Amino acid sequence: MAEIDTAVSTGTKLDSDLRRRNVPDAGRNQPASTPYIDDDNSKKTRPQSPSSLHVLASWEPIIAPIIFTAFALFTRMYRIGRSNIVTWDEAHFGKFGSHYLKREFYFDVHPPLGKMLVGLSGYLAGYNGSFEFKSGEKYPEEVNYAFMRVFNAAFGVVCVPLAYYTARELNFRRSTVWLVSLMVLCENSYATISRFILLDSMLLCFTFTTTLCWARFHRLQHASFSAEWYVWLCLTGLSIGCVCSVKWVGCFCTAIVGLYTAEDLWNKFGDLKMPQAVLAKHLITRVVGLIVIPVLVYMFSFYVHFLVLENSGPGDAQMSSLFQANLRGTQVGKDSPLELALGSRVTIKNRGYGGGLLHSHIQTFPEGSAQQQVTCYHHKDANNDWFIYPNRDAPEYDPDGELQFIADGEVIRLIHAQTGRNLHSHAIPAPVTKSHNEVSCYGNLTIGDDKDHWKVEVVDDAASRDRSKIRTLTTAFRLRHPVLGCYLRAGNVNLPQWGFKQIETTCVKENKPGDVYTHWNVESHTNERLPPGDPGSYKSPFLKDFVHLNVAMMTSNNALIPDPDKQDDLASKFWQWPILNVGLRMCSWDDSVVKYFLLGNPFVYWGSTASLVAFGLLLVWYLLRWQRGYQDLSKEEIRHIQYSGLYPAIGWVLHYLPFIIMARVTYVHHYYPALYYAILTFGFCVDWASRKISPRVAAAVHIVLYAIVIGLFIHFRAIVFGMEGSNQQWSHLKWLSSWRISN
Repeated sequence: MAEIDTAVSTGTKLDSDLRRRNVPDAGRNQPASTPYIDDDNSKKTRPQSPSSLHVLASWEPIIAPIIFTAFALFTRMYRIGRSNIVTWDEAHFGKFGSHYLKREFYFDVHPPLGKMLVGLSGYLAGYNGSFEFKSGEKYPEEVNYAFMRVFNAAFGVVCVPLAYYTARELNFRRSTVWLVSLMVLCENSYATISRFILLDSMLLCFTFTTTLCWARFHRLQHASFSAEWYVWLCLTGLSIGCVCSVKWVGCFCTAIVGLYTAEDLWNKFGDLKMPQAVLAKHLITRVVGLIVIPVLVYMFSFYVHFLVLENSGPGDAQMSSLFQANLRGTQVGKDSPLELALGSRVTIKNRGYGGGLLHSHIQTFPEGSAQQQVTCYHHKDANNDWFIYPNRDAPEYDPDGELQFIADGEVIRLIHAQTGRNLHSHAIPAPVTKSHNEVSCYGNLTIGDDKDHWKVEVVDDAASRDRSKIRTLTTAFRLRHPVLGCYLRAGNVNLPQWGFKQIETTCVKENKPGDVYTHWNVESHTNERLPPGDPGSYKSPFLKDFVHLNVAMMTSNNALIPDPDKQDDLASKFWQWPILNVGLRMCSWDDSVVKYFLLGNPFVYWGSTASLVAFGLLLVWYLLRWQRGYQDLSKEEIRHIQYSGLYPAIGWVLHYLPFIIMARVTYVHHYYPALYYAILTFGFCVDWASRKISPRVAAAVHIVLYAIVIGLFIHFRAIVFGMEGSNQQWSHLKWLSSWRISN
């Protein structure tokens, strides 16, 4: 046994008998046997059989996935264009695809890869991006929505053979491999969600590829540093980059590979016979393959995103002013004078990630000073405009007098253009962030005091080191309140409904020069006495834009919390998913509409959930037996439980637990990546339970399971392929009262 451990840790090839899992194979347990070589070049035994069956068995890894893929094409694409209306989140992702075709910059909480693929599907379909994708609206004839759906469904189709090969790499018996493949094939929710213009089929596809690549890479540990080993290591990194570039849920998939890698390197670190140079090589190759490659893939998706979206669009305000100024068709910085002077009319942009424009409106605070509200707001309107005026201690301002430019250290007043009130702060707690001072609008040109004053402190300037003049777009500055000593700040806190959910703007007492939420710049600038400039000629660095957009995405994602004032009939709770307590209506339930209901195969859901419990009990059982001194398992069996059972179970936990913790609004499709790992756990439990029973009994059990999985898919096929007519005729599908299929 010591020799086994040494062989594994050093990466040398194990003897064939030691590498075999010491359990009977339902498909191969015959008295007479002859040696053969399998995919990973290890000798095993194959029963003697007629030559035709022997040839058929040797071709099974090719024939079986082809057959499964053919059925997947049917379940994912049959009558895919039956409903000609914009269904569920097609309203979002179809619209995002349109932005790529029109090359308009937009903002969304998800990374860009999946949406770029949607845009690609539209391009291949001959779509010009003009359709607005309004929910429930009928597709016009010029939009080949069926092709776009087929493009998306292809990712769902690929998931089935990927599941087949993953089950093989997890060393399941052939009958169990077929069972896992059938469960993915006949999972109604997987088939349904693959049939529309959404990101979920892509997310699932790259989740499946990451799991397959990891499993294959693990099986190649006996051939470390071989060409094939390097290929699968790099493919694992590539898949990680792709899954994270579709949705951030892919980070949970990455965590599985990370845990495995940490354990693998820890074991190698404990092998005193391994040369330090070899250990270092293992470490470096994994850093490159599993960290550098995924990061490069992720960043490249954003590089292409910025490259394609070169025109001004609806998402401009989420980016920095300098980034916006370089978009085609933008009004930001257009003809704006370069240097600021007294009397200039400006909009002031917060440079924090996802920061908005300094804003005010006639509504007042319901508590505190009860003065006019000051907020930060992303939408561009006249309430974002401010005039720059001298402080009250300066000589009287003459609009026609000599131009007075604004310099670093200047004390100014900012007067709201629409209401004529001064930007003001005082020692009153802010409405939400009580540790900060409230910022309001108060007084007018003549009424006010020194609490209307703000001192300009330059942070940096992308155009010049000269701080004698504040420049449009390029100068980053802070606004310090001379009386209170606090700094104007707009963080990521939203006001309640009385503040229209806009960003709270406060005066923070702590002096933190590195706090970007206290940094501001002038975004637009008008002054008839100054010549127009071209501040947009300065480029915004890619890395800066990349970080800015990702933090803005994170901030917006965290803001997706349930609204207590609104009831979301489509939302669901985490506890409802594993027990299939709820489904989701994907469209209107009118009799004239083809209806789709997002609901899983009951056996797949309930069976996989039960297997998670069973696997936990199995671990506890063997741990208790081990503690009592029993040695029920060989080292090879322990490794099989660990890598083929425990890691899929951990994968389920990593994909499920975050949705228990996070406060954001959740839907049934958030469970789908976790469901895949539950299916793999189910496959392990069935495979393990049948290892010592009669081959005939095991075969009978598998056949029954096949029949149940297929039969339930057929029974619920209408929710996949579309339900026409009155919903009452589908009441027989309503097994639970919480399934809103027929009412």
